[in-house]
Amino acid sequence: MKFIGIIPARYASSRYPGKPLADMVGKPMIQRVYEQVKLALDEVWVATDDERIVDAVKAFGGNVVMTSTNHRSGTDRCNEAFEKIGKPFDVVINIQGDEPFIQPKQIETLKACFDSMDIQLATLVKPFRKEDGFDVLFNANSPKVVLNKNNEAIYFSRSIVPYIRDAHHSEWLDKHTFFKHIGMYAYRVDVLKEITRLPQSSLELAESLEQLRWIENGYKIKVGHTELETIGIDTPEDMEKALKMLGLN
Repeated sequence: MKFIGIIPARYASSRYPGKPLADMVGKPMIQRVYEQVKLALDEVWVATDDERIVDAVKAFGGNVVMTSTNHRSGTDRCNEAFEKIGKPFDVVINIQGDEPFIQPKQIETLKACFDSMDIQLATLVKPFRKEDGFDVLFNANSPKVVLNKNNEAIYFSRSIVPYIRDAHHSEWLDKHTFFKHIGMYAYRVDVLKEITRLPQSSLELAESLEQLRWIENGYKIKVGHTELETIGIDTPEDMEKALKMLGLN
């Protein structure tokens, strides 16, 4: 089984323009993501729509491919990039370009999902902890995942699912294990091509979660479990907090 990592990286961002090139103690953020991913994968590429990111990746010796500015999602960008790279791989792993602290162990967990030939897609979840508190569980920017007994995703939602009946919300984390979605995806290459040709679905449009399109069209998403937290960088304030947490500033 051959795996390739692709890191979609857009320059434009309403909350943090130029985010992939933001300085992290002498290195652009995209380089820190790349270096983390390289610890677990033999081949890694950055897929971007901006020449400034192309230049930055080439400057640190990374692989980079230019893609369209019109993609709706990182999945669509990964598909174009994979076609342009033109090398034989079995599985594409999509790593977000704003996750500089992704751990190689998490990528290994994703890879292990493909031990069975039946697996089409895979992603990661992490249990919400009681000490996180209800406000963290309630956060709409942290999608929740419902699983079946085979560790396949049944549904993703920005709302809290399931609803715990006959218990005050302050008790919900005592009553049930809720799972947080960690936004990395892995796709068999034929499945990646198929899902990017699907029209947007009603659930996807309602929740603004592209993985619901795949579920609505009958694809199965295998779920790997991690206890490791990731730190996504969406704003300059997030960057400051992340660097402080890790003692880098």
